[in-house]
Amino acid sequence: MIMKIVFATNNAHKVTELTDFFKKHYTGCIEIMSLSQVGFTDEIIENADSFEGNAFIKASAVCRATGLVAIADDSGLEVDYLGGEPGVYSARYAGVSCSDSDNIQKLLGKLEGVPYEKRSARFVSVICACFPSGKTLSARGVCEGIILTEKRGDGTFGYDPVFYYPPLKRSFAELELDAKNKVSHRGNALRQFVSVFDLSDG
Repeated sequence: MIMKIVFATNNAHKVTELTDFFKKHYTGCIEIMSLSQVGFTDEIIENADSFEGNAFIKASAVCRATGLVAIADDSGLEVDYLGGEPGVYSARYAGVSCSDSDNIQKLLGKLEGVPYEKRSARFVSVICACFPSGKTLSARGVCEGIILTEKRGDGTFGYDPVFYYPPLKRSFAELELDAKNKVSHRGNALRQFVSVFDLSDG
């Protein structure tokens, strides 16, 4: 029996990363759908003060509306020098309708003149699944890095162009998807998640 899963996001980049990962682990066992494919257009208010809370809000809302297993990711950047900013506000750091470039510009402005050794940061990702039965699962992944002083790489997803990963001597925007998934916060969270995710629960 094939499990139908809805990814509770309108972010095309996240859908691509999640789909690539799940299809490799559950070949022929799942059917992955986006919010547009299931006709979900309701606004979801992400007002929790943690990644875990926001991931649950999204997954539970889509699960209730569709009657299907819903998986949501909430992720963001935490910069030590800024006391953990932008955190849960990562996607709207420069304002509600801001672009990735706007967010990066604000971040680099706040870190202007800050030396390399004080630019430590981490990406955090929380994956949450909600099942029609009421069961929930979640996993958390982290990736440590440094915030660059300018963009590097062609990738334009979120803060990737300014997030430098020292072990590979590259920014996330300079990495191929497979290489990124092996070390990224979302990849780490997904590896934990699939270790406890049971297709029979659907």
